[in-house]
Order: sequence, then C-alpha cells, then structure tokens
Amino acid sequence: MSIILGIDPGSRITGYGLIQVKPNNQYTFIACGCVRIEKETLGNKLKYIHEVITELVQTFSPVEAAIEQIFFHENPGTALKLGQARGAAIAAAALHGLSIHEYTARQVKKSIVGYGAAQKEQMQHMIQVLLNLKEKPQVDAADALAIALCHAYTRQGLLNIKGVAVKMRYRRLR
Repeated sequence: MSIILGIDPGSRITGYGLIQVKPNNQYTFIACGCVRIEKETLGNKLKYIHEVITELVQTFSPVEAAIEQIFFHENPGTALKLGQARGAAIAAAALHGLSIHEYTARQVKKSIVGYGAAQKEQMQHMIQVLLNLKEKPQVDAADALAIALCHAYTRQGLLNIKGVAVKMRYRRLR
C-alpha cells in the first residue's frame, strides 16, 4: 500500500490531495485541501507553499507526488508565477525523497472523465464518485485528487503492460 500526493499548483491557490493505493487497485481518500495565499510577497507565498507541502509529507508519508505540468498561458507573468509555485511544491516533495511525476491537464482530465477537455464540474463529480466522497471537494482540491488518481492509474497501467510483456516473452521461450 502506498500513498500518493497530488498537487495542483497555483500562486494564489494550490490544491493538494492524498490517496492511498491498496492491493487490487483500490483507491482510498486520505485528505485534500487548498493552500490559499493572499496579499503576500512572492517570496512569502513560495515559502508558505513549501512549508505546507513539507508538513503534508511529514504527516502522511507519501512515497510519490504527482503534479500538473505548466500549460501555455497568455500572460507570461502569470505563467512565471505559476512555475515558481510549482517549483516550490516540487522542491518540498523532492527534498523528502518523493519521486515526482508530471501530467498535463489534458492527461488528467482524460484519465478521470474520459475526455481531455472536461469541465471543472465534471471533474469534481467524478472525483466524488471515484473516491466515494459524501460531498464534492473544492475545485482545486478536486484537481489535486484527480492528479493523484491519474498517476495511480498510469502507474498501474504501466505495471500491467510490463507484466504482459514478461509473460509473452516467457511463452516464446518455451
């Protein structure tokens, strides 16, 4: 059983979500939330993101982190701030020995909803259903949980493919 930390980076709101991967591909919700940062200097924002991710890692002991890749943004300044927030989160996870995995928003949406251009409400609904939650999580927290689930699905798919290849090779040798 392993724990995956999903991170949806942002310079004002960074979402996080933790899931546990159990045998037989069962996924259990552990925690989720948002790091809200307002009216702070950039340095203090990045420090706070780093501190919260560090605290999550120390509290829940995840072994892997999955984070959303930066997408093209019309405003270069906004893209730079997003990249800096993302960097602070990645640094916190990496400093604690977590392996870091990156996914595009399209990959995450496709793995959760089956459609790469899914709306936020669709993502929230599917996260609620897939993790058997009583209510929909906040948008950024739902995105972070979706990123963690995307990684869990991807990792399991790669393991299955690898297992099939080994079986096929074994059959050929006989």
